[in-house]
Amino acid sequence: MALFSVLWQILYVLNINVYLKTMKILVIEDEKEFATDIVNYLTSGNYLCEVAYDFNSALEKISLYMYDCILLDLMLPGGDGFQILKELRKQNKQDGVIIISAKNALEDRIKGLNIGADDYLAKPFHHSELAARIHSVIRRKQFDSSNLIVINELKIDLLSKAVTINSTPIILTRKEYQLLLFFIGNKNRVLPKSALAEHLSGDVADMFDSFDFVYAHVKNLKKKLNEQNYGGYLKTIYGTGYKWETP
Repeated sequence: MALFSVLWQILYVLNINVYLKTMKILVIEDEKEFATDIVNYLTSGNYLCEVAYDFNSALEKISLYMYDCILLDLMLPGGDGFQILKELRKQNKQDGVIIISAKNALEDRIKGLNIGADDYLAKPFHHSELAARIHSVIRRKQFDSSNLIVINELKIDLLSKAVTINSTPIILTRKEYQLLLFFIGNKNRVLPKSALAEHLSGDVADMFDSFDFVYAHVKNLKKKLNEQNYGGYLKTIYGTGYKWETP
């Protein structure tokens, strides 16, 4: 545990973004070569990807972690993709879900959408179409289908990833930008440091014995917001975590 903490501090000092991506994607797909192809493409687009190759590991991941979008195959070793979807809704999870399946029958599409999937993409598909579908689902889930987030003087362009306050550009690191979106997407909710660590680093967050890196990134984000007199929204909930507080 201590070793992972030391390694993280080294990566932080060198500012090497090994794990930190913008949005978290879970790929539930039993064809390993196909899953790897998807992960490689999405990772190149600054997504943080995790993979589950069978029903049981998928069930474990959705129970333990939150994802911005889940790519769900219907035919899995050990179970049915529809059952994964039902379990997500049973747990009141708000993760976006895109079914990716070679089964393109109309009844499967209707069943998946009725259970609660956000979209259905039949195999084979182009990478660019998958990326567009993911972006659309995340945008609808978190930001009311808009590419522009406006909170009083703050504006965030989701396409260009540009942040301005009173038209003044705010230069954020990738980590700070990721945290800003996560806070706004979960406004008025207290987010513990463990949730922030998981969002930044995925399931490897369990390996860290300290969340000091979370504190450092939040501190830097608050400083940049305060420099533009915009720090009042991000609150520290002592002993618990942080909250983006808006009326």
